[in-house]
Amino acid sequence: MGFLKNIATVSMLTFLSRILGFLRDVLIAALLGAGSVADAFFVALKLPNFFRSLTAEGAFNAAFIPLFGRAVSEDGKSSAREFASSVLSVMILILFGFISLTQIFMPFLMYAFAPGFSEDPSRFNLAIDLTRITFPYLLFVSLVALLGGVLNSFNKFAAAASTPIIFNVCLIGGLLILSPLVETPGHGLAWGVAIAGVVQFLWLIIACRRIDMVFFLRWPRVTPQIKRLFKLVIPGAIGAGVIQINSLLGIFIASFLPAGAVSFLFYADRLTQLPLGVIGVAIGTVILPALTRQISHGDHVSALETMNRSIELGLVFSVPAGLGLLFLSSPIVELLFQRGAFDVATSKATALALSAYAPGLPAYFMIKVLAPGFFARGDTVTPVKIAGLCVMGNLILSIIFVQFFDHVGIALATSISAWVSVALLLGALTRREFLKIDGRLGWSLLGIFLSSAGMLVGLFLGRWVITNTFSDTFFEKCVALGVLIITCIFVYGLIAVLTGVVSLSKIKDFKRENGDYLDP
Repeated sequence: MGFLKNIATVSMLTFLSRILGFLRDVLIAALLGAGSVADAFFVALKLPNFFRSLTAEGAFNAAFIPLFGRAVSEDGKSSAREFASSVLSVMILILFGFISLTQIFMPFLMYAFAPGFSEDPSRFNLAIDLTRITFPYLLFVSLVALLGGVLNSFNKFAAAASTPIIFNVCLIGGLLILSPLVETPGHGLAWGVAIAGVVQFLWLIIACRRIDMVFFLRWPRVTPQIKRLFKLVIPGAIGAGVIQINSLLGIFIASFLPAGAVSFLFYADRLTQLPLGVIGVAIGTVILPALTRQISHGDHVSALETMNRSIELGLVFSVPAGLGLLFLSSPIVELLFQRGAFDVATSKATALALSAYAPGLPAYFMIKVLAPGFFARGDTVTPVKIAGLCVMGNLILSIIFVQFFDHVGIALATSISAWVSVALLLGALTRREFLKIDGRLGWSLLGIFLSSAGMLVGLFLGRWVITNTFSDTFFEKCVALGVLIITCIFVYGLIAVLTGVVSLSKIKDFKRENGDYLDP
């Protein structure tokens, strides 16, 4: 299966999961709104997901996939299976101990991550209760990351990419089925998170069996390979999770703001995550195994080609998506969320946060593409240094901006720090000659700029027509926004084709030039 087809597979499944995620968020918004229960649940959801992004999806995959891929190519499938089984055993022991400690010291953990909640004892205690329910999810989702890394190394992306679908189905079930049976809807959602981890793990166990990768638990042994893995994971944890660290800093600061601030940021971030998850995460997932194979074969020309085309592909999608979310933030939030407990004031506050997150969307894409350029070479130190600088910058900017813009300042600081991270990553890759911007990418950047300009003209003209034509009924709002988005996509796509940014010949050339390394 080729590089672009792998991206398409992951993107389609991620898109489906995001649609289900929006259905989940619409239900949460209607039933919980942006009050104390919503704030408490979003913190309970964020904390295990924060550690997951560091120990699992980010740093773990960045370190494990290259090591596992080399074990397969150099020592064979049986040796690679032994390595993965050893990692599985060590992970279970470490994570079980860590989760046990967090259950005991959860009040102190809450003081560390959401100290502002302590001013409201009911919200503070509810957040502790819900996080104790959700935190075991960390164990299972980390094991899911291991199994997903194994599958991705064999170019089997579908099973792992479908796990977010399972997650969203479980949360919707928790909200609709369990909520009437427990104390609050937040408790129903929290139990949905815990159940989702178990189901995702079982799903990938079955998928691994299909490729003859059956793992056995044994007493954990710290082998040289395990030492190498964790030597890479520890510094890479911060480097790979820079966006999540910034997001958690946002919760830390927002916890001192009036009730609802955490929820405003959560809903806005969810909208930003749709294009990022559909394309950005897909590219980041597929590029790492491809780069690892190319570099291990000593084909640095193909590695440079992969980096350039991945940047190009990411920007083609992320720039118009960011502009669309920026200039359509109000109608999008109003249409998706404004009902039930999610009132007009909540809608406006969320739209303002979205408009601050949106300019950073292309940067979030670029980080997903640029970081594998280091990870594929076993370098997790450089990204962690860059991440550390950006996290400190984000914290300082958030503290300053929140004085003037409330919760919107937190979102704005996150966007700025993401762009700083991109600039530093680009500089480091270029200096080491891991990345050389080719002429095709330079021309594509110009074409993306012209296409985006044309899209903005269509957007402003379309909004003027809609404002003077359509009424305020929900149906007409849906039609108007849908027509406007489709028109803007058409205009952008047309100019992109005319300028040569998008063409069938480019896709064929890329597959022909890189085909030897895009399939194992």
